[in-house]
Amino acid sequence: MALQTCFALSSQAPYYQSNSPKSCFPKTVFSISLSKASFLTGNNDPLPLSFCSSKRKLNLAILALIINGSLPNISKTTLALELEQLQRYTDPKEGFTLLIPFSYVKVDKAGATVLFEEINKASNNVGVVVNPVRLTSLGEFGTPQFVADKLILAEKRKESTKEAEVIGVAERSGHGGLQVYEFEYKVDSTRGGMKRIFSAAFVVSKKLYLLNISHSDKPESPLATQTRMMLEEVLHSFDIA
Repeated sequence: MALQTCFALSSQAPYYQSNSPKSCFPKTVFSISLSKASFLTGNNDPLPLSFCSSKRKLNLAILALIINGSLPNISKTTLALELEQLQRYTDPKEGFTLLIPFSYVKVDKAGATVLFEEINKASNNVGVVVNPVRLTSLGEFGTPQFVADKLILAEKRKESTKEAEVIGVAERSGHGGLQVYEFEYKVDSTRGGMKRIFSAAFVVSKKLYLLNISHSDKPESPLATQTRMMLEEVLHSFDIA
């Protein structure tokens, strides 16, 4: 994971700062945050009845608001899509939370705190890595643009990488004002071809939390608009629990 490599030296090297200007990329207007590992205990384990019941109640409540016209500024199609495709996962040990697509299953992989892969298409995945660092905040390492530059440099140094380009950089506030950096970039490599990557990072209690979302984005089958919206919701939902 390039973002992990980008921060790897932070536990032993001096801190860096940058005055590079910040940039941002558009975010969706509505998010229903869900978490990752709390609803799956294994690759094929069903959702707990309590979760399914709660989700049905949530769907009915929001649909009622739509029917009554209480959500006039939200795309009804987008909202229904997100409700149908995303569910919350919360990691009970590391204490982070995010949304996960229903079509993804939890798998075990060395080095990953948690990893979810799309059924029958493992190259499309969502993973989180948590590592100890000397930092108390991301700002001590650098600005979002500075980190993005380091990130793309780490990607380009891989032997398999043919091309890598940053698409967007952003900073947002998480729970309790938590500083969260977000990145979007594309990579063309000999291992998987063209991919769109969404990453997010934050530091809590001298632990670095890294989210990496990877999805195929080949010229013959580009990333669909609805899929992109869904993945952006996953990105923006990444937070401390």
